[in-house]
Formats: sequence, structure tokens, C-alpha cells
Amino acid sequence: MTLDLPSPAQPLKIGTRGSPLALAQAHETRARLMAAFDLPDAAFEIVVIKTTGDNPGLIAADRPLKEIGNKGLFTKEIEEQLLTGGIDIAVHSMKDMPVEQPGGLLLNCYLPRESSADAFVSLRHEAVVDLPESVVVGTSSLRRKAQLLNRRPDLKVVEFRGNVQTRLRKLEEGVAEATFLAMAGLNRLGMSAVPHQAIAPEEMLPAIAQGAIGIERRAHDSCTAGMLDAIHHAETGLRLAAERAFLAALDGSCETPIAGLATLDGATLRLRGEILRTDGSEALDDDMTGPVEDGPEIGRAMAARLLARAGDGFFDWK
Repeated sequence: MTLDLPSPAQPLKIGTRGSPLALAQAHETRARLMAAFDLPDAAFEIVVIKTTGDNPGLIAADRPLKEIGNKGLFTKEIEEQLLTGGIDIAVHSMKDMPVEQPGGLLLNCYLPRESSADAFVSLRHEAVVDLPESVVVGTSSLRRKAQLLNRRPDLKVVEFRGNVQTRLRKLEEGVAEATFLAMAGLNRLGMSAVPHQAIAPEEMLPAIAQGAIGIERRAHDSCTAGMLDAIHHAETGLRLAAERAFLAALDGSCETPIAGLATLDGATLRLRGEILRTDGSEALDDDMTGPVEDGPEIGRAMAARLLARAGDGFFDWK
């Protein structure tokens, strides 16, 4: 099929949130498409869309996101623009994405995954284990909060949001002794100077799909599909298929205490998963391997095993 490529006269419109990290991800998408099809910068237009999650009037700094309704918090308005033709593709952080897309949209293109690890960030301490007893740690992630309290129930965890600069300022002001960021975000923004330590998955299993960029399109748009096929990273797609099947079977979202990470070793896929009570009082984990093509089945099987172990009353976050 001959693709009808975009041009300066008819640019491909790339929808994104307006944060520095979201824009960096949109720019990476544009750069990969430019390289794949030898197109100029002017053949693309980056369209910034404000989402509910970006509304400071609604999202108070000390109000947990789960109280507002977390599914689609950072995606709904972007997907509406995609459905109505305001944009041609949407670039998302995959850890923000609900496991189901609206009718008429398809999400099956992923860029090469960055680090999936969490980063421990503190101006005075090297790692979680070095934190003094009972100090304050800030995070907006229910998963990180539950994992932290499971390992260090003595710590006090407070709501802590904002961009990297805002969070560092809060650390300087003494609002908290430490916080967490995604290593992928620090790497994509070139912020190696931020005082941080990558956390091994054995210590803190990351969020589902953390570090991955997904590109969403209209299901019937075959031309755009052909372009995205050229930049799709198959290994990332295989890993996310297992992780997101695990998440879907647990009826989770980006703001529930569920963690998971799939890795590949040749033709073998390994999936590690964890579910927690929101207060960190209990955590259940599992580890499965199998053929890489069975990733979604492995994800669903792991979810079933953990659900059976959890029993009634475990999921206080549902």
C-alpha cells in the first residue's frame, strides 16, 4: 500500500498533554516518524490538549487523584479530540492509560521502552533504607505509598504532586524528606543532575507499563496505521501485552496499588506481579514464566492466582 504521507501543507497532528515530559514524548514520536519517512519537521504539528488531570482548579495539590476518578484522568480529552478529528494520533505515557480504549480508537504502537524503574529522590538520603524513623515522604502514587508502608510502616506518607522542579522545591522547603519519580521521566528530560537512585524491581516493583510510550489512532485510519507500523517496537509491545492483561484481569488503573513487570529472555517471558492493600499492611506477589507469545494468558493466569490468594476484603481500593 502506498502511504499518503503528511506534508507542510497537510501536517500530521500529534496530540499530547502540555507537561515537559509529555512534550518530550511527542517530540520523540515526531523525530522517529521524520526519520522513518524522511519528512521535514513542518510535516507535523504538535497539538497541546489540557486534560482533567492538568486542571489545577480541580486537582488540588493535597487531594488524592483516586478521589477525583482516576480512569482516563489524563487521557479523556485527548481521546475526544482524536475521535472528532482534531488530531491524528495521540501520544501517551502508557502507565496512565486505561486498559480499554473508547470505541473507534486503537492503541497498538509503542516506542522502545525506557527504564521501568522508580527513582528514589532525596536531598539528604541515598536510599529508602537510609531514611530516619518516622520522617515524611511525599508521593501521589497509591502504589508507591502502599509499597513504601509495607516495607517501612514507620514512615509518614503525604500527597506530593507537581513537575520535577516543583517536587524538588518542596524537598528544599522541608515538606518531605524524600519522594519518588520514574527513571524514564528523568532520562527523557535529561535530568541526571537530580539527586536520585534507581530502585531495583526486587525492592519496588514498578507500575504497569511504566517507562513506555504508546501512540493511539483511529481504528479505521489505515494510512496512519501504516506509518505507525514503521516505528512500532515489537519487544515493548510483547511486554506490555502481558502487563496490561494482568492489570485488566484485576480491574485496576494507574492509581491502584498494583505493580507488574514483564521481561524477555529470548523466546521466554517472565512476569512479576504484586497487589497491595492501600495502607501497605499486606502485599501479595507472584512470578511466572512462559513462551513470549503466551504473555496475555500469563498475565490473566497470574491475576487469577493472586485473586484466589487474596480472598474477600483484600481489595479495599475497589
